Amino acid sequence: MGRKHSGGRPRRSFLKAAGAAGLAGAAGCLDQLSEEQEFKMLHGWAEGDGQAAIRALVEGFQEAHPDVDFGVQDVQGGARDNLESVVTTLLQDGDPPSTWQEWPGANLLQFSGDLGDIEGDVWDDDMKENYREGPQAAARPDGTYVAVPLNIHRINNLFYNVAVVEEAGVDPESLEGPEDLVDAFQAVADNTDATPFANGTNELFTTFQLWETIFLAQAGPEAYDRLINGEFDDEQAVRDSLAVLADYSEFFPDDHFSIDFTTANERVINGDAAFIHQGDWAAGAYRNADGFEYEDDWNHVPFPGTEGLYALNMDSFTYPADNPTPEVTKTFLSYVGSTDAQERFNPLKGSIPPRVDVDESQFPPFLQQQIEDFRNAKGQPPSIAHGAAVRPELRGEAENAIDAYLGNFSPDDHAADLLSAFSS
Repeated sequence: MGRKHSGGRPRRSFLKAAGAAGLAGAAGCLDQLSEEQEFKMLHGWAEGDGQAAIRALVEGFQEAHPDVDFGVQDVQGGARDNLESVVTTLLQDGDPPSTWQEWPGANLLQFSGDLGDIEGDVWDDDMKENYREGPQAAARPDGTYVAVPLNIHRINNLFYNVAVVEEAGVDPESLEGPEDLVDAFQAVADNTDATPFANGTNELFTTFQLWETIFLAQAGPEAYDRLINGEFDDEQAVRDSLAVLADYSEFFPDDHFSIDFTTANERVINGDAAFIHQGDWAAGAYRNADGFEYEDDWNHVPFPGTEGLYALNMDSFTYPADNPTPEVTKTFLSYVGSTDAQERFNPLKGSIPPRVDVDESQFPPFLQQQIEDFRNAKGQPPSIAHGAAVRPELRGEAENAIDAYLGNFSPDDHAADLLSAFSS
């Protein structure tokens, strides 16, 4: 182990302005008023990295369909859990929104009785021919098209501050497996004043996705596939991945329990930390930082041991079966699946498009590289932490096991519980 280094339903009226304050955290809504019903779209991007992206998407839809009365109202707060809670209440009360932002894939199975078939009306021949295989499959987890994926995020990125790793004498391109990172972190600790690994554990997803990436790197994609399908019984492999995570924790910031992803990422930008493992959304902050240029000041490699893999999660918009505005909703979802929508949304969100026929010149160099990596990937394992790989109840059990693990970072104490979460 290396030494630790410090660093620095309700009813439909709920969407109207009078009820907005009571839903802080639902994240956002759009009201399209007609003579009979309201178009209601809920999303979790009222703030943060998706705010500009969702507004660009709405503007594009309004330009494409100026005849649709499409008013915009944001509900403050960006917590996805709050959004899902609101949606669940709406569905239970028999008052579904027209559509809402949701993780596709296995996560959608919890809404199997609430979502309707949009094959033909939305998923026409053009979309089927131009959507990548993984996102298209995620739109129909039980065989029926019920959603439209809008973006693809990559989970297995290792970002770094170029100046810090050069000062430490570390070559990220030379790292072949997750264990090699321990030596790299130690070199940063020995040769710089920076925190080796900027992982904040105040938000559980950061460590949850880090663990699944370590497991993917160590055990390989076939073992990962067996794990998410409840067919994996090698407790030692799970213990090994947790042991590496324990080694990494020695190089977390001293205040890792109190800092979130944004704060940890800022430390990479400021040169106060060397490495961070994150989804490609982290690069949005780098692009917006003055004087922090891609390749010169920051760069990335696939997480050691996952070369050639594109571990992913996605966002989509759903089609509720009992839809209050079926035709307008289908029109909106068809737009979400268009090249125009995805060229507007993804460069701002820091993600790549599910369609293969977008104009790649619309994307910054980092995302162009991500598109190329996706195209050439030998595997696209879905994320556990972000809901694509397993049913919500299994994800919840695995998340609880990781949360408990953070209490003492003891692999022996928690490997069995973590493995059992996938066979429940």
